[in-house]
Amino acid sequence: MQMESNIVYGLTAALYGEIHIDKGAVVEDNFDQYLMLRMNEMPEVRTHFALSGGGKWGGVGEPGLPPIAPAVANAIFAATGKRIRSLPIRNHDLV
Repeated sequence: MQMESNIVYGLTAALYGEIHIDKGAVVEDNFDQYLMLRMNEMPEVRTHFALSGGGKWGGVGEPGLPPIAPAVANAIFAATGKRIRSLPIRNHDLV
């Protein structure tokens, strides 16, 4: 579940993550004002763990977050030929 929740937060950051400042104050100061990925927007996620070198388990939750934005940007490039070089992705014209 930790891996899957990191994927949710990674997709949220890549697609929607944006904070606005107005007169020196953060506008989105709580989750009711910050756009989060909704359940109907979340792709199906299947998590499988495998040992890779050595016989001890390491952290398996945190590694899910960092590669999400680059993976989505690469998938967009593969599908459309358009490079995403800034986030959030929703600010780009992909039509």
